Amino acid sequence: MPRNLFAAALLATTTLSLGFALPAHAQDTAAPEPAVALPAALTAEQMPPIPLAMAERARPYLEARGAGFAGWDPNARAVLVSTRFANTNQLHRVAQPMGARTQITFEAEPVGGRYAPKRGDVIVVRKDRGGDEYFQLYTLKDGRLTLLTDGKSRNQQGAWSADGHLLAFSSTRRNGVDSDLYVMDPRDPASARMVFQSNGGGWAVLGFSPGKQEAYVADYNSVQDVDLYRLDMASGTMLPIGNPADQVAHGSFRVGPDGTLWVTSDRDSDFQRLGRLDPITGNFTPVTSERWDVDGFDISPDGKTIAYVVNEAGTDRMRLLDVATGKVRKVDALPAGLIGGVEFAPWGEIGFSLSSAKSASDVWSLDPATMLLTRWTQSETGGLDVSVNVEPEILTTRSFDGLEVSGILYLPDPAKYPGKLARYLKKKGKRPMLVSVHGGPEGQSRAGFLARNNYYLNELGIGLFYPNVRGSTGYGKVFVSLDNGPFKREDSVKDMAALIDAVRAHKRVDAGKVGLTGGSYGGYMCYAAAVQLKDKLTATQCTVAISNFVSFLENTNPYRQDLRRVEYGDERDPVQRAKLTEISPLTRVNEIAKPMFIITGANDPRVPKSEADQMVAAIRAKGGEAWHLVAADEGHGFAKKANADYAFLAQLAFWKKHLLGE
Repeated sequence: MPRNLFAAALLATTTLSLGFALPAHAQDTAAPEPAVALPAALTAEQMPPIPLAMAERARPYLEARGAGFAGWDPNARAVLVSTRFANTNQLHRVAQPMGARTQITFEAEPVGGRYAPKRGDVIVVRKDRGGDEYFQLYTLKDGRLTLLTDGKSRNQQGAWSADGHLLAFSSTRRNGVDSDLYVMDPRDPASARMVFQSNGGGWAVLGFSPGKQEAYVADYNSVQDVDLYRLDMASGTMLPIGNPADQVAHGSFRVGPDGTLWVTSDRDSDFQRLGRLDPITGNFTPVTSERWDVDGFDISPDGKTIAYVVNEAGTDRMRLLDVATGKVRKVDALPAGLIGGVEFAPWGEIGFSLSSAKSASDVWSLDPATMLLTRWTQSETGGLDVSVNVEPEILTTRSFDGLEVSGILYLPDPAKYPGKLARYLKKKGKRPMLVSVHGGPEGQSRAGFLARNNYYLNELGIGLFYPNVRGSTGYGKVFVSLDNGPFKREDSVKDMAALIDAVRAHKRVDAGKVGLTGGSYGGYMCYAAAVQLKDKLTATQCTVAISNFVSFLENTNPYRQDLRRVEYGDERDPVQRAKLTEISPLTRVNEIAKPMFIITGANDPRVPKSEADQMVAAIRAKGGEAWHLVAADEGHGFAKKANADYAFLAQLAFWKKHLLGE
């Protein structure tokens, strides 16, 4: 789904905490307008109070929620669902289609988890603390969690063995940096043992051979380079699958019931294709030929059918492959949208999540024999009529060097905000536009459910544009590499300039009222736009954003440093360091002339809070306007509803002032 205005991708959808701000002393002046109470974990600096009346108008949009497919219960035709009914996403069990969601985890922090395959006798849960991403693994029983890992290192769940006996995971417990590989029987935490001592932070177990003699391992070097290995479980010997010197990206990975290795790979192709992988030679035999990426897949228990998803310019399409014949069936009954979590049940049914412009994420299943679709959940949308939500269109233009770049454009309903009446209805003529840049940069803005961001379109008449500049995924491995390193980095900013010009030239857009927002890498683009594109923009809102590449690379969590150096450059090299300093927005902060709103998570391990602190201080030192909202219990984005709601309302206030002039 598109990276939102810090709402859709970075903001969770959870319960609004409202109250009144009362004057400290009675005065002979008019009482202040009732305001939204600031959640306890938030600090708001140089920001106005949020009017309670505005929050009440937005309330239905804040109450939208989604449901994500988290796996099948192997012992029953039931599904595990991730959804939110209080402040955070928790696990629920749904025993039948459209049945009640029975909550089974009750944590203050968001959690994820799934059943042990085949056995289904245990659920393993993943949880961090306050968004710090130092995840721990637990087993769940009777609503309580039992710790499986050490309680302090960073742990990432890997693959289960097909029989549900062994669980693999990576952990930094040895030295706090390297992701060593472990296996355990989660029914016995003491059984955990290291099977490979790594050098780097990108190692993970992807699967096991049918007899568990071998584990299949990935070393994630970058979005363009993922090496695969075979690990002998008895001796610990690690053997490469193919040549690690080859720069090939391997994506999704599955072991078939007969031991066949199935992967998505861009070997000899600009896009990810599905195919068989020889575990000795690394030879890849593709079985799909779509001109778009195959994003994910799963194999039926009998090995006869593969369900896979194709990302067609940001919209997902499901396909069913007959392994024996190569025949492909299209699942045309699904609406255009985003598909995730595809998984076969032991009895052959396919579970997945689906969201679209007019539907929040919900859980569905497909019977591949009959092609019958079954809806398992119908998530609440705040009582709103989702049929009025606008469908997006694709806007395409040429950048400075002739490269075609595009984005997803949402325009307010012309019946409600008609451009043709501009001369008579000033407020309903050409409309303001908000540009929202995705993170990554190895990410992609995609056309899913906008949730609370529909408020901008439906209630304020503000258009939304989600660009995909060079470096975005989904457009091939050449496209994703075009911004690598410090000397190409600002080419993506030039793409942004071209796309903003195309948006401003649209007949229904007010060229003098365009704002820009972004989070993470999109936050860097936000800062860069505030410097370089200030004449095209009225204001910027930047979330968990990189302000100085050198300080970011030095201070991001150690397990991520090498991965980020591949993308941005190596600050330890004097030539690259000088260029990284030159292109950092903080270096040119004196050129920022428009208001800015900065949002930060105090526990962010990816982009440290210090990146925001130094930008806020620099803007204010030169007399500029810089709102600053900080969450003490959040990390790289806000996951708790009370915090997310307030942040969204604060953004509304900011954009109403700087786009609508209210």
